[in-house]
Amino acid sequence: MSEDRLTPLDASFLHLEEAASHMHVACVMIFEGDPPPYDHLVGTVEERLHLVPRYRQKLATVPLGQARPKWIDDPGFDARYHIRVSSLPRPGSEYELQVLAGRVFSQRLNRDKPLWEIWLVEGLEGNRFAMLSKTHHALVDGISGLDILSVLFAPEQEADEHEQWTPRPAPSQMGLLTEALWERTTRPAELMRPVRALLRRPRQVLRTVVETAVGVGAMAWAGLQPAPHTPYNDHIVGSDRRFVWVRGSLQDVKEIKNSLGGTVNDVMLTIVARALRRHLIRRELDVEGLVLKAFVPVSVRAEDQRGTLGNQVSGLVAPLPVGCANAADCMGQIGEAMRDIKESGQAVGAQALTELGGFAPPTLLTQAGRLIARQRFINLVVTNVPGPQSALNFAGRELLDIFPMVPLGTNLGLGVAILSYHGTINFGLVGDFDAMPDLEDLADDFTAAIHELAEAAGVNVRSVQRGSTGAGASATSADANGHVNGNGRGNVVSLPPPRRRRVRGEDRGARAGSRTGPSAAEAARRGDAKTPSGATGPPASAAAGGPEAELVAESAEPAAQRGAGARLRVREPWSGYGRMKAADIVDRLAGADEELVAMVSLYETRHRGRRRVLAATERALKA
Repeated sequence: MSEDRLTPLDASFLHLEEAASHMHVACVMIFEGDPPPYDHLVGTVEERLHLVPRYRQKLATVPLGQARPKWIDDPGFDARYHIRVSSLPRPGSEYELQVLAGRVFSQRLNRDKPLWEIWLVEGLEGNRFAMLSKTHHALVDGISGLDILSVLFAPEQEADEHEQWTPRPAPSQMGLLTEALWERTTRPAELMRPVRALLRRPRQVLRTVVETAVGVGAMAWAGLQPAPHTPYNDHIVGSDRRFVWVRGSLQDVKEIKNSLGGTVNDVMLTIVARALRRHLIRRELDVEGLVLKAFVPVSVRAEDQRGTLGNQVSGLVAPLPVGCANAADCMGQIGEAMRDIKESGQAVGAQALTELGGFAPPTLLTQAGRLIARQRFINLVVTNVPGPQSALNFAGRELLDIFPMVPLGTNLGLGVAILSYHGTINFGLVGDFDAMPDLEDLADDFTAAIHELAEAAGVNVRSVQRGSTGAGASATSADANGHVNGNGRGNVVSLPPPRRRRVRGEDRGARAGSRTGPSAAEAARRGDAKTPSGATGPPASAAAGGPEAELVAESAEPAAQRGAGARLRVREPWSGYGRMKAADIVDRLAGADEELVAMVSLYETRHRGRRRVLAATERALKA
């Protein structure tokens, strides 16, 4: 069979793709320093494309569907079509970057071109820039996708060792059909290969057959048990996406693992389960005894296959006991379940079922793909990919963070991708735009879940900051029911840079009477807590016994001075604020005075960023 022919698994991602279900994997990469000139970026990538020849190839379909598509050289390849540039609107925070990433990731890749894109994003605050990478799942899986990133960051000496690329002539439609029919005539020989192997190594082959049969049974049994009803699967997903991320420390995860037992994967799945518990409770859903089902891809890529393209993955169905009230008990349940699943051979069975597709007609594969896309067996996909553990550099600029994205299925409104890189372990959360309007709140739930599990393990959570993020650490704690309390008594967890929204409205400083210094409302509008003289400190209203919320300003570090300014920690506007739902806060704001509204605005801007609450404060300040 032609080496350029898509494997059954690679082709399945083409069959799964629909107008609203885009099958590209993606990531956001944040770099330190000034962005490279566009021409320099294009030239740097072009110099390394000989290391990834698939990036200059496109799909060719076989007439009459007589075989799976194959890769052919694109005679009109132009790197400038695939490498694009954009700029963030002010203030250029990570919130604006998340919005842009959601829009870019909502766009389907053009199948008439090589299936990848890189977007250079300028204007990110804190002396940083970003790149958005999109590659079709038919081209790479998570592991090979990261290998390709490493290749694109290859040193100069590797970039220089290549000859001028000349595309091979494109085959005609008749040539594609003839080749496919010839491959079909050789398939009986492929079918006889297991028989020849049985005669040579009977014991080894029979043992493999038994293990595979058991694995297929385990995978089939897992698939026959329907997933519970959740808001993540209520609707057919649309084409638009939201994308947010959460930072974590790999060392923290390892310490949690060592304290509670289990594996790094067990810790990651537990964090996902605890975060989803909080999210579902906030949506007022009953989680008692609820166990969600997550599909967890498993790499079967051998070491000698690293750096090659294509998909080498299997998978298993893992339970997420969101009904469990105790974080440590939750991790124990997940660890035990994962050990049982691995012993059952689910991953082996899934791989065997995938490989059977090699003997199915392409038209049958298409119909099977559409059936799988409308499955009711899982609630979401959770993928955990190990990334490079040494710093990568692109054109002399260090890569600070990588935030991955997994594609959504037809009725999967939420996906979680996890990636470790250079001592960090980051979560990329993607949601259907309409099904997950509160995806930003879910990101906060992940931060609280990390804190909760670390507290259960007796681990002090590290502050994760790379470069000039422009954000300080926020003191938070969480109870077992998923409520976040910002009372400052817990461990310090680093949050992403604040989602800044300007609060517009007329100047109401005159209503403050004879107070010295700016009012809290003015401080909220300006996003700082500075007095007219420029000294940083609490507003005069707080010193005079205003609302019980109080600003505590910390001195700005040099890095912060280049970014967002002074790092602020804002206390809760009132006791129990962190446990209240957005709707209840909005109701209370209806009768609140201006100072309290301003405190809520400033707290939300610095810590939670809930759009509904911020909109209510904006309306109140305009009134």
